[in-house]
Amino acid sequence: MANRLAQTTSPYLLQHADNPVDWWPWSPEAFEEARKRDVPVLLSVGYASCHWCHVMAHESFEDETVAGYLNAHFVPVKVDREERPDVDAVYMEAVQAATGHGGWPMTVFLTPDAEPFYFGTYFPPEPRHGSPSFQQVLEGVTAAWTDRRDEVAEVAGRIVADLAGRSLVHGGDGVPGESEVAQALLGLTREYDEQHGGFGGAPKFPPAMVVEFLLRHYARTGAEGALQMAADTCTAMARGGIYDQLGGGFARYSVDREWIVPHFEKMLYDNALLCRVYAHLWRTTGSDEARRIALETADFMVRELRTAEGGFASALDADSEDADGKHVEGAYYVWTPEQLRDVLGEDDAAFAAAYFGVTEDGTFEEGASVLRLPGDAGPVDAARVAGVRARLLAARDERPHPGRDDKVVAAWNGLAIAALAETGAYFDRPDLVERATEAADLLVRVHLGEVARLTRTSKDGLAGDNAGVLEDYGDVAEGFLALAAVTGEGAWLEFAGFLLDIVLEQFTGEGGQLYDTAHDAEQLIRRPQDPTDSATPSGWTAAAGALLSYAAYTGSEAHRTAAEGALGVVRALGPRVPRFVGWGLAVAEALLDGPREVAVAGPVGGELHRTALLGRAPGAVVAAGEGPGAGAEFPLLVDRPLLGGEPTAYVCRHFVCDAPTTEAGELAAKLGG
Repeated sequence: MANRLAQTTSPYLLQHADNPVDWWPWSPEAFEEARKRDVPVLLSVGYASCHWCHVMAHESFEDETVAGYLNAHFVPVKVDREERPDVDAVYMEAVQAATGHGGWPMTVFLTPDAEPFYFGTYFPPEPRHGSPSFQQVLEGVTAAWTDRRDEVAEVAGRIVADLAGRSLVHGGDGVPGESEVAQALLGLTREYDEQHGGFGGAPKFPPAMVVEFLLRHYARTGAEGALQMAADTCTAMARGGIYDQLGGGFARYSVDREWIVPHFEKMLYDNALLCRVYAHLWRTTGSDEARRIALETADFMVRELRTAEGGFASALDADSEDADGKHVEGAYYVWTPEQLRDVLGEDDAAFAAAYFGVTEDGTFEEGASVLRLPGDAGPVDAARVAGVRARLLAARDERPHPGRDDKVVAAWNGLAIAALAETGAYFDRPDLVERATEAADLLVRVHLGEVARLTRTSKDGLAGDNAGVLEDYGDVAEGFLALAAVTGEGAWLEFAGFLLDIVLEQFTGEGGQLYDTAHDAEQLIRRPQDPTDSATPSGWTAAAGALLSYAAYTGSEAHRTAAEGALGVVRALGPRVPRFVGWGLAVAEALLDGPREVAVAGPVGGELHRTALLGRAPGAVVAAGEGPGAGAEFPLLVDRPLLGGEPTAYVCRHFVCDAPTTEAGELAAKLGG
């Protein structure tokens, strides 16, 4: 029998709709049921492309005996962390505080008042490595609930009080200045892996937001070390197994320091952020490799993740069927020498093995290798590489494809819109700008819809039930502002302003701090608030960046003040944990630079407009348009006449403007950093 999840839109919840567990979605009714039956709630949190979530589901939630016990003694609640990041954040904070680590699947036992009292992540079906079996955990929790209720209540109360007492450091008054940014750079230098690029050891995650900061810092100060760390990290990732050498696009992370073996799921947010970073690296250095990676990653997103409605799906699974029909991680992507020979014949297989680092022993499991570019094959014949790549890609296409999580998440689509709009503009690919515009149209039509507040997700063109959180407002506004700069369509600036006004009204607390949920959102045991980046920019700093850009476009004092207030936290955290506040540091660079305001009175897509978009000044905003109506679309274009009838660019910052110019070379020099 299908349980209550069959009525939901989340692909993750739908994966559990046929479990014998009597799942409830997160809802007041589920907690009412627990109160009525006087049983605890089992909260299980995961997401559709999570490998260990699938494993635990198969071992425990599909097991009739376990399900029977669960249904009798608990109200089981299933949450998709990508739909309810607020629920995930609040309980993950509790899990990490209690156990010292976190992750998914997340397993939390709650009272009927939603107060947590026992935690874990993955529990195996039998006891192993000192971890109890899931059945033992269920029985232990039931015994505690039945026989030691006072103790449970005391633990739950203590945890909730502890969470409520965790207040944030705001960094007092004031924005990050030269000294904090310099300390952050020094901290990154200490954690930099000189040998393999990136930061820290294994597992190693693609540091997109930190690279964005390093590129902006170099543009503003000329610090060669910052550029070197950014460029070398990007090269190492592009040549590693974390990058799909056949189809483009990046996997979630590398399990080793050398970027060789990835965790194979491909997420929209990683690819959007990295596509934009490589485009910006090309803008900074002119690197052919950076251009190739930006375009291949953009093409991957459009080809593999675009939905029928014009939005972008969340992720591709790590697992797919191997030749024996078993679901195995990486099966779609890895190759043995024998498989190369089957597709390419002896000579080309030997060439491909050397070029892509495929060994007899394998770099992954069971003798298979992840394709990468070890670079020790000497000079190569580019035409031969292209031919081999095309044949391998066609053969791979015949394999069973990884599953796709089709839900459209507002924030991640905002990141994709920014990446595709800019990549399309830089490399003369109007089709990519079109795709960005279609995704933006979907967000306005479906995610804003009638309610004039942002909905977090949609699927098949239907809005989900969950309210947007701060990262949705910040990242979608960022995407709309990038689209406005590229297309010259002032409507996108207007939509961004509409979203940012909601940030000011609904997400802003005292002293410039921001909250992840709106003032009128569902009240959880704690109001989530996190200024540090995870796999995506934190909602806090994403909003700060969009507020700052919007203020530069419009001259709005309220938005500028809010951006500066929000950046106080970067002043506090930047010098201490620079790896985890990369986007905040990138926004700080824009603030330190002005940011510059560029008004191009002239044709959209013309030489001056293109030059303005290619300017490296951190966070510069660009408005382009001609004719009497242009000022109505963009306040920056008001009273900007043509000089001698020629297209003219005006560059201003800190309330001071340079002399206008009609020369592209002169404009480029003004925006070089």
